[in-house]
Amino acid sequence: MTNLLVALKNIAENPVVDLDNLYNSSNRANAMGDTLEFYIKDLFCNSLSVKDVNQKNIIYERTFSYMGNQNNPPDAMIRGGDAIEIKKIESLRSGVALNSSYPKDKIYSDSSMITKACRDCESWKEKDLIYIVGVVKESKLKSIWFVYGSCYAAEKDTYERIKNKISKGLDELDGIELSDTNELGRVNKVDPLGITYLRIRGMWHIENPVDVFDYISEVDEENELTVNALILDEKYQSFPESDRVNLEKLVNLGLFVKDVKIKSPNNPAQLLNAKLIQFVK
Repeated sequence: MTNLLVALKNIAENPVVDLDNLYNSSNRANAMGDTLEFYIKDLFCNSLSVKDVNQKNIIYERTFSYMGNQNNPPDAMIRGGDAIEIKKIESLRSGVALNSSYPKDKIYSDSSMITKACRDCESWKEKDLIYIVGVVKESKLKSIWFVYGSCYAAEKDTYERIKNKISKGLDELDGIELSDTNELGRVNKVDPLGITYLRIRGMWHIENPVDVFDYISEVDEENELTVNALILDEKYQSFPESDRVNLEKLVNLGLFVKDVKIKSPNNPAQLLNAKLIQFVK
């Protein structure tokens, strides 16, 4: 089974900056404009060198139990492994748009925000979630952050409390008709004919990992490519020993694994033991 350490090893051994050159016009990724998403999937699948689309699809199917869409997280789930959410931005310090999906420390199978296909793709109750934030400008990959939700987002009750308070406030308004919805609310029959309705959606954003974790990782914009990955120590130790050893051998390629302490997303007064993996080209 693949994991984040496999993907990081692939980056260090074969760093790619020009995504359009990697995915030329014969590849569907270039035509769809989703080169970053395909690149991330290929990192996890050891399929960067595979050019044949049909063969690549077979590898994806073998590796992932689910590959989603932009409206419903996650973007992919590794069979028996972690979930992946990919976010592309153009500026090194831009905020990350999560749209109607609040930040998640984990993905849960009973969440109303996931699709039935995602829920039924394998037998699971919860999965660790990796947020992958890539800075891509004019097809050039400048930076990637791989950060686990457990390092980045608070427990789900933190966000659901706000969401539920807003929805409850709408329920208590007199003279309006509401419908059940996964959004914050929907008001029906706004006008005298009863033909207009109002959808009330949350638009969630989260600060860029560059700024959130600036106390453990400095930014050097002169680097051609900078890769950071942040993992709680307990999670890092859960990966196969062979994957950890293979990754830690890549010091000569410019990859380093550091012990760091990060603020708990649930209580900043508490520091958590974590691993910061960095690669610079």
